[in-house]
Amino acid sequence: MISFPDVPGLRPTPDRVRETLFNWLGQTLYGRTCLDLFAGSGALGFEAASRGAEQVVMVELNRTAYRALQENIKKLGCANVFLHAQDGLEFASRDNRRYDVIFLDPPFQSDYLPRLMEILPQRLNGNGVVYVESGAAIDVPSPWQVVKSGKAGQVYYQLLQVG
Repeated sequence: MISFPDVPGLRPTPDRVRETLFNWLGQTLYGRTCLDLFAGSGALGFEAASRGAEQVVMVELNRTAYRALQENIKKLGCANVFLHAQDGLEFASRDNRRYDVIFLDPPFQSDYLPRLMEILPQRLNGNGVVYVESGAAIDVPSPWQVVKSGKAGQVYYQLLQVG
């Protein structure tokens, strides 16, 4: 059983939203590479790993959350999960790898989304998708297209692809 300490400001993705997301992505992520920016509890990254993702890269700056992620990776024996203690925007700006799925759940009060929307097209493989979670509806800039979207309580979520 994985555990996670109470971290102020951390909002794990609600279970029903996570279920919807993985229904959209398909029941298996076999062979795909995933990036979980602003990993927080790691729920999305761990779910991707459990569904056969070849590699999951988690990025989390908060020290308490980072330590909990380290412990949970060890407990679960996740050889395909790699953790970085870094700001998500900084990581995305410097990382040159490409991913099939990017989970993007930045702090709701931050101004990260517009900047990440500019950077992330270069981080996706051909048919790659970005899952975005936010506290308000967002206007998706070009070249992004909304593939699917929903709202649960105060959480807006979208699956995006470069058009």
